[in-house]
Amino acid sequence: MSERHPRPVVLIITHSNDNESIPLVMNAVAAQGGTAHRFDTDRFPTDIRHRSQYSGEEERQVIACEDYELDLGAVSAVWYRRIAIGRCIPETMDSQLRRAAIDQSRATLHGMIASLDAFHLDPVHRLRRAENKQLQLKIAREAGLTIPRTLITNAPDAVRSFARECTQGMIMKTLSSFAIYDQCDQKVVFTSRVHDKDLERLDDLRYCPAIFQEQVPKALELRTTIVGNRVFTASIDSQRSEKSSVDWRRDGFGLLEAWEPYPLPPEVESGLLKLMRALGLNYGAADFILTPDGRHCFLEVNPVGEFFWLEKHPGLPISAAIADLLVAGKGAS
Repeated sequence: MSERHPRPVVLIITHSNDNESIPLVMNAVAAQGGTAHRFDTDRFPTDIRHRSQYSGEEERQVIACEDYELDLGAVSAVWYRRIAIGRCIPETMDSQLRRAAIDQSRATLHGMIASLDAFHLDPVHRLRRAENKQLQLKIAREAGLTIPRTLITNAPDAVRSFARECTQGMIMKTLSSFAIYDQCDQKVVFTSRVHDKDLERLDDLRYCPAIFQEQVPKALELRTTIVGNRVFTASIDSQRSEKSSVDWRRDGFGLLEAWEPYPLPPEVESGLLKLMRALGLNYGAADFILTPDGRHCFLEVNPVGEFFWLEKHPGLPISAAIADLLVAGKGAS
């Protein structure tokens, strides 16, 4: 194994179309005396070369592209952001062979990441476990956080019964984020209000389970970014327009400059940190609703959630906090 490089070396797992959070963190790492390299996974295996070699007692892993060549033994920290394996493999390739090439490339990359003797923000297996909504809600309750009345099901009768319990209304959302493509147009699936007429058309649940929750009244919506033991929270008045009232992301661009810093109460912050420790995470982006009567209702935490717009508005120093962990090479105790 190669000796550690005296200067912290950070490897960022991402893709070419990732947003400005990548240069924000790379610049913050450089400002703290480290160096950062981005691994654009969509360029693997077509444009980025990798080799793992085990000869006798010697072990060496190297990645190389037109921008750099890096001995992975020098890497002191890994930031796992996004993955888009094989996007540059030609669509004209035989479909079965293309699928096999993507699968083999994914296995190679995940094996490479797992074998790196470095600090991981965060380990892939922890990210996959933490994505489970049922687990999040279970631990959140145990940590003392308030959660909305929730039903996850594929049974229409259960939904109709649950709707009668939700006297202030009910919303529906998916268990994982995805988009639907109409020809070349991407249509993101947002949280939606469930109306009485929708309760008569629930047969599709047999093909696709969903999350149903009571509609919690909103004074503000909160986005809390956790980095190690540091917690950054901003608020938005999503009720300012009908478009953003159920899901603020429907008017995300229109609300970009309206986010403001928000002081999350200590007991809520403490419960959130307990949740993060139980999930084994050092990073996450959590969503809350502040109700008119002052309750903070936890919705979910995304273990690889976005933060870049909060760096601009209202200026939360999140990238510097991420760089702190990566350069130090260790997370929260």
